[in-house]
Amino acid sequence: MILGFDTSGPYCGTALFHDGDVIAAHYENMAKGQAEHLMPLIERTLADADAVLDDLAAIGVGIGPGNFTGIRISVSAARGLALALGIPAIGVSLLDALAYRAPRPILAVLNAPRDHVYLQRFGDGADRAPELVAKADIAEWLIPGITLVGQDSPALSRALGIAHAPAAFAPASAVARLAAERAHIVHPRPAPLYIKPADAAPSRYRGPAIL
Repeated sequence: MILGFDTSGPYCGTALFHDGDVIAAHYENMAKGQAEHLMPLIERTLADADAVLDDLAAIGVGIGPGNFTGIRISVSAARGLALALGIPAIGVSLLDALAYRAPRPILAVLNAPRDHVYLQRFGDGADRAPELVAKADIAEWLIPGITLVGQDSPALSRALGIAHAPAAFAPASAVARLAAERAHIVHPRPAPLYIKPADAAPSRYRGPAIL
């Protein structure tokens, strides 16, 4: 039994995977408040399947890219639960989750600030690591036969003249399924996938020296 959850966007999502399928899941849109809602949502998801935390064999968590605060919330929760339960926590990129079971080659896209997107290309020997790209430069990532999946993909596909496909699963469901497939591999602790540096900068103010 594997619990997957994600708070990297303006939402909070959970999914419980067991015996080859997701048996319980919740998804709530929210611009903020994920820190307060994540654990209650996990409890509801487990209760729907008549399960408890001790039933879990592993945890899958969305590591971004996305909202910096949201990513830290879910990654911290996954690390804490994994440590308390003595089970592995497996980080899953949201671009991987978008591309899961999508036709290949596929270009996964997530919105980023200031007219940029996060892109990753999968399949047919044309894999390309995730990058932060200006929307005006997306065409440079296209190859023959490629399909677009992700945020605003219908509008982007019309503008670019390529096909698009909906994501096969909600983010937390894809995270749980991918974690299940990767559970037999030893993974490092989940860490945020930021791709871009934080917008916030350290304060330039220097306080008084303490003698």
